[in-house]
Amino acid sequence: MIGAQALIGSLVSAGVDTCFMNPGTSEMHFVAALDAVPEMRGILALFEGVATGAADGYARIAGRPAAVLLHLGPGLANGLANLHNARRARSPVVAIVGGHATGHARYDSPLQSDIEALARTVSGWVRTCGTTRDLTQDAMRAVDAARRGQIATLVLPADVSWSDGAAIAAPRPAPSPQPADAGQVKVIAGLLAPDAAASAGLARSAGSAGSAGLARSAGSAAMLLLGGTALTERGLAAASRISAATGARLLAETFPARMEVGAGIPAVNRLAYLAERAEAQLTGLDHLILAGAQAPVSFFGYPGRPSDLVPAGCTVVVLAEADQDAETALEQLADQIAAETPPVLARAARTAVPPGPLTASTLASAIAASLPEHAIVSDEANTSGAALPQALACASRHTLLTLTGGAIGQGLPVATGAAVAAPDRPVLALEADGSALYTIQALWTQAREQLNVTTVLLNNAAYAILRMELARTAAGEAGQRASRMLDLSDPTPNFAEISNGMGVPATRVHLAEDLDQALRRAYAEPGPHLIEAIMSR
Repeated sequence: MIGAQALIGSLVSAGVDTCFMNPGTSEMHFVAALDAVPEMRGILALFEGVATGAADGYARIAGRPAAVLLHLGPGLANGLANLHNARRARSPVVAIVGGHATGHARYDSPLQSDIEALARTVSGWVRTCGTTRDLTQDAMRAVDAARRGQIATLVLPADVSWSDGAAIAAPRPAPSPQPADAGQVKVIAGLLAPDAAASAGLARSAGSAGSAGLARSAGSAAMLLLGGTALTERGLAAASRISAATGARLLAETFPARMEVGAGIPAVNRLAYLAERAEAQLTGLDHLILAGAQAPVSFFGYPGRPSDLVPAGCTVVVLAEADQDAETALEQLADQIAAETPPVLARAARTAVPPGPLTASTLASAIAASLPEHAIVSDEANTSGAALPQALACASRHTLLTLTGGAIGQGLPVATGAAVAAPDRPVLALEADGSALYTIQALWTQAREQLNVTTVLLNNAAYAILRMELARTAAGEAGQRASRMLDLSDPTPNFAEISNGMGVPATRVHLAEDLDQALRRAYAEPGPHLIEAIMSR
């Protein structure tokens, strides 16, 4: 069979049965082969950044690789921002980038570029397939790399795609999670509960270099910083047991790829985005234990402020790296030092919606009060979402997806991919107006696929976060010209009209009680909806 048909057949056999795409001429044989392999679901996006972000959202929820098809170097370049976010989320994504036919590339035609160089900025695995014979084995290598939490980019020359001589390749076994070091678990058990560790005969000197001899003195403060798979229900329950038994504080990374939240789940605050607030959360620590998270640093560098947020004199110890099985490591640690201690679970709280204009506080109340059970929340609310974490902690149980890499324009595409991965779950996208304009085309894909996504578009007619950052970076006061660079008025985008034009029914609300009612109506009806929430300024 031709390369494209064998490629799609091999991907499907390996469990990669969804491909988000914005194809061009070089990918036409791949597109045509979708009819020969109907098990592959092709989903069209109007912009490459929507396709890559949707693949990320799909992978986060499905827990298995999604494919994304892009057109040559410029198409990849258009999708890089959300591949950057996917890389930071450790999402398994197989990016297939069409290339010029091998005999054509030497003529340096207008779309010729160094695709591999672009791909390496976000990919852990990159290969250009040289022959049709090798294509499907290369694809299985890409799937294997993606399953290990990498972006895997396979460059597919057009003639490799259209030529005969390919055969479907057998899938490779899925890799098992890398276990954390058992000795390191014992070291940290001795650190958190030295008396219990001693009675159990635990050797504190075991473990990795630099951890030997650690001991927690009376009155010293310890914290578990959780990230990655530590933020599943299993991981959070084990961390809560450890905290309840030892007094160690808990904190989650600022922008988790996926985190379980709400009633019946241990409530864990997230590390603050603002460095000065993060410093306050970390102050007084003697020991910081990393479980699937990295040591905290400031999101940006600021004049006169440190980038490293670890307090002076605080030791940093790794329980589990980001690519290790943090869930099991936390459970092993809990079994050693908190065997009889149950987790502390958040209780459901009935949220009242204060009437009146939409502010960060009243918005959060309306979102929490109406949220359905087992929803997926894609949060790119930015400044308007400041009150959301506290309000959602006791709302209906849900899965939270956040802006892992800081490249805005993720929220709508990630919500789109999440809805494809979990058609039985309601999806809520909380989207700031400035960020929405990067990837607003995602609404069209939601309409075409009739996805159950409800978008709350937070319109404050400004890049409000940049207004805040102008002061924090000591750049000075914004004059008339600078202010225009931070403002989205004159004219103010009408997102309800844009949404209707994309095929997604939309409404506008100004009051918190109206947002609450609009959300309940949207959740009750199938298909996508958009609610433009006019924020009080």
